[in-house]
Amino acid sequence: MSNAQVDVSEIHWLMDMFQTVDVGLVVLNCDYRIQVWNGFMENHSGLTPRQVRDKYLFDLFPEIDEDWLRRKCDPVMLLKNRAFTIWEQRPYIFKFKNYRPITGSADYMYQNSTIFPITDSRGNVTHLCFIIYDMTDAAVSALELASMNGRLRQLSKIDFLTQLSNRGHWEDGLKQEFTRLQRYSQHISTLLMCDIDHFKRVNDTYGHAAGDAVIKAVSAVISSSLRSTDLAGRYGGEEFAVLLVDTTLEQANYLAERLRSKVEKLLIPYNEQQLKVTISLGLAQRDQHMQYHTNWIEAADKALYQSKVDGRNKVSCFVPESEA
Repeated sequence: MSNAQVDVSEIHWLMDMFQTVDVGLVVLNCDYRIQVWNGFMENHSGLTPRQVRDKYLFDLFPEIDEDWLRRKCDPVMLLKNRAFTIWEQRPYIFKFKNYRPITGSADYMYQNSTIFPITDSRGNVTHLCFIIYDMTDAAVSALELASMNGRLRQLSKIDFLTQLSNRGHWEDGLKQEFTRLQRYSQHISTLLMCDIDHFKRVNDTYGHAAGDAVIKAVSAVISSSLRSTDLAGRYGGEEFAVLLVDTTLEQANYLAERLRSKVEKLLIPYNEQQLKVTISLGLAQRDQHMQYHTNWIEAADKALYQSKVDGRNKVSCFVPESEA
């Protein structure tokens, strides 16, 4: 076989590989006009090499951020270095639809790319070559995993029945606020503890499903009565705790009375019946004598106990011994 025949044969299989390889290959001149467009790009864009030849890239694909891509390509031309893009930073260069049935949840193809310079015999950069990799499977898997992990993290903080913070997450928030108040003594926050009066009687009379309905109804009233800066949690069983940030005892007392009144008027539907309950509440403003966040909880709990001693369906405020 002659050298000419060998060269033609090599060119043939190189071109065949170029057209069938499962990555996108695009060559641009330094004016960003398309010179080469392989089969992968044709299949996903619907545009043939003849249709794109010598076309200005950013006219043909206006969704490409021209400023961003030029910033990527300038060092490639000037320094003759490679550049890379990854889908985590920017999902794609070319916005192609996702045709892969396994990853049908994605609207478009996620892409990584490599950009490298093509030089002439004198070492001058004359063209840019883009290799486009379809990363949709990996991207969808990573995004679903991240979403699942995010949901799990969220679930680990939330009480399932009430959708309030669970005790662990709520107490973490209380510790952070206690530390902040120690650092900035001029700030004032108040802790509210409350529980449902005679809750055992509800369970014993109507069953635990009724008890759950009561807890959900009361927690909904609590949630709807608070500001976005407050942190409410289910402290345990039928007991709730609310951290009232930047709130004086007087302000907290007003909110607690409003909360008590709302629950007292609440009608809770259950099995064609209307259940009624009340709550007792205790308030404690953080003061400088409290060394630990648990002292704050104990103070609010003492006030709650006082409300129960005084007949329930009441609000009581903790009074430090130094002020008693």
